[in-house]
Amino acid sequence: MYIALVAYASLYPFANWRDQGLPPWAFLAAPVPKYWSGFDVAINVLGYMPLGGLLVLLALRSGNSSGPVRRAMLWASLLSLLMEGMQSYLPQRVASREDWMLNTAGAALGALLAMALERAGALRRWDLWQQRWLAAPSRGVMALLLSWPAALLFPAAVPFGLGQIGSPLVELQHYVFAYLSPTIASGLVRPEAGTPLGPFSEPLCVSLGLLVPCLLGFCVVRSVRQRLVLVLAVVSLGFAATGLSAALSWGPAHVWAWLDPTVAIGASLALAVAILLAWAGVSWRVSAVLALLALVMQMVWVLQAPSSPYFAQTLHAWEQGRFIRFNGIAQWLGWAWPYGAMGVALANLLRRGEAT
Repeated sequence: MYIALVAYASLYPFANWRDQGLPPWAFLAAPVPKYWSGFDVAINVLGYMPLGGLLVLLALRSGNSSGPVRRAMLWASLLSLLMEGMQSYLPQRVASREDWMLNTAGAALGALLAMALERAGALRRWDLWQQRWLAAPSRGVMALLLSWPAALLFPAAVPFGLGQIGSPLVELQHYVFAYLSPTIASGLVRPEAGTPLGPFSEPLCVSLGLLVPCLLGFCVVRSVRQRLVLVLAVVSLGFAATGLSAALSWGPAHVWAWLDPTVAIGASLALAVAILLAWAGVSWRVSAVLALLALVMQMVWVLQAPSSPYFAQTLHAWEQGRFIRFNGIAQWLGWAWPYGAMGVALANLLRRGEAT
């Protein structure tokens, strides 16, 4: 899965492939670039660190302990070399020898870190922690909770309001019909600006966006104390991810520009309701049902939320600026996360219902 994400980030936007008449490995002999930024260095290293660590863990868990660090670095380096070579055919991407070297270094660091954690017993303690805190099955819920902060990185019209795919789907419909039948496409109605959310619906939409991950966590987290810790962790990660998105888009000085009184009211309401439900010890079944209801209610508001000029400018910065390699992944995560959450909550209800 992570290899697929690396390929997506490396080759996005997958458009206008062309042959420059040069071999795909020509970038290895290219001159040293004159302009380089710390952002490029950090992203190339950090992007491959998880891959190196995951490859080491995969080797150790499969019982193959012969040189896992060396082999993880080799496979990650070959993958990066392949991605850079394929970028030679994309006009919006630049194949770089330096990127390949930094990717390899990142994979090596990740592999060494994973090996050090294994020898220190951290992975064994992680397994014990899961046994104490989580009820089976929990993989789907944990995948959603771990991916939620990443989904929040893509700018949203409403803070914590994921899943706004109404306009993109209509636009996709226009592109398909324009290709198949221009006459039909000319008769279709373009999506209009959304209806502004009211003084009550907007804070409720924000509140539901924070409450849903908490409710999903309640499906697998057991005790009241553990659920309270989960609530605080979810709210903290939500604020941190949204603030990071604002800082990346507008600069560090605007990290909390999105936190207006309406958002503060919605977040406070979500925190109060989540703590109350955790303290009441609601069952996993009730938590799953409430999560489904909250998702449906939020989606109704999110899909009709309008896009302000500031939101449109932020999207342009992500889609055309330095974040172009992450735009596709973050955007699809933001679109798909609520629907994945619905599927996981429903699957938990059905699976556990059959077990009982």
